[in-house]
Amino acid sequence: QVHLVESGGGLVQAGGSLKLSCAASGGTFRRYIMGWFRQAPGKEREFVAAINESGGRRQYAGSVKGRFTISRDNAENTAYLQMNSLKPEDTAVYYCTAAVAFDHILRVRSEEYDNWGQGTQVTVSS
Repeated sequence: QVHLVESGGGLVQAGGSLKLSCAASGGTFRRYIMGWFRQAPGKEREFVAAINESGGRRQYAGSVKGRFTISRDNAENTAYLQMNSLKPEDTAVYYCTAAVAFDHILRVRSEEYDNWGQGTQVTVSS
């Protein structure tokens, strides 16, 4: 099991940027596919982005593609989510997640991840 701690959330105006960080400990970070999900009030948790173990492959939800960038630093045991051109509809609690995938296929369903951080609030004002 790997322990995940998110940081970097906050309040930003529409059109602004934020960079979320996810610090991992207690596991071999480079073995994990990393993902970001978000959950807005009254809505289900939804996939945002995922990155493979080496960082060479990424996948994004259509709603964030071209605005968000997922990355990782295996030497620092940290994953990131750079969010640009933020919109009010991006307001949510953002969760970092990790999974070991022996087939190395990126996961987009929350039930396929078994390690979760506590979440960080992102609020985008109009």
